[in-house]
This record gives sequence, structure tokens and C-alpha cells, in this order.
Amino acid sequence: MSENQTAAQQEEQTPFELQIQRIYVKDVSFEAPNLPNIFHQEWKPQLGFELDTETVQVGEDLYEVTLHINVQTTLEDSNDVAFICEVKQAGIFTIKGLEGIQLAHCLAVQCPEVLYPYARELIASLVNRGTFPALNLSPVNFDALFMDYLERQQAEEEAQQAN
Repeated sequence: MSENQTAAQQEEQTPFELQIQRIYVKDVSFEAPNLPNIFHQEWKPQLGFELDTETVQVGEDLYEVTLHINVQTTLEDSNDVAFICEVKQAGIFTIKGLEGIQLAHCLAVQCPEVLYPYARELIASLVNRGTFPALNLSPVNFDALFMDYLERQQAEEEAQQAN
């Protein structure tokens, strides 16, 4: 680097850094309230799927991101609950060189994309251990979810300004 470059120019050239410090299961629950009677019914499952993320700054450039997934399966004909599986898959990430919307994007998209395969595998394993048919959750487009979130935020701000 040239000696003539200012500190601001050097900062602009510094790429962002994303490092995984630790990935862990924060909470897990598997319930099958209607066993063994549920196995005598025809298997026509209806899957309910909820996904959420939570971020907590735990230090300088250090963030805990928790991916909450709740899967509930009921039987179509009886509405009996086959199983409920709740997983909180978390990770500690070091993120440097990002601010504002870029940091929000990293925390809401890139970090959950790292955590999701772990949560999918854990859910599949729990369902398997309950001796239910295999459950392989589809991939999630966290980028699209983040864009939807930004659009809703913008619409809410515009609605508030209009009032």
C-alpha cells in the first residue's frame, strides 16, 4: 500500500470478515402426544412449519444468532397431533467490517444459512427416533425472507408517514 493512502481509504479496502466461533443446540423438544394410537391411523400428514431468528450482540464484533424452527405434524382426517418438534440451533459469529443494512443482512441471511443444515439434520433425526416416516425439510431462501422483511418495514414506514 502507498504511504499516501488515508486511513479511510484503507478501511474501505478492508474486506468484511465472518468467522464461525461455535455452533450448538440451544434448546430442543420432541413431543408425540398421541403415541402409540397415532400409528393405527392412515398416514396423511399436514405439516406446519414456523421459522424465526434472534440475534444478540455478545461482545465487540461478536454475535449469537439463534434459528428457531417449530414443526408440527397433524393427521389430515383426525387433526390428531402426530408430533411437535422444536429446535433452537445457535451459533456465535465474529463479524467485522460491516455496518447498517450489510450487518443486518449478514445476521439475517448468512448466519442462518450456516445454522439451517444443522437444524434440518437434528429435526430429521428426532422424527426418525420417533419412528415416523422420514422428514426432510426443504431448503430455505433466507435472502428472499430478508427482502420481504425489508419491504414490509418500508411499507409500514410509508403508512406511518401518510397518517
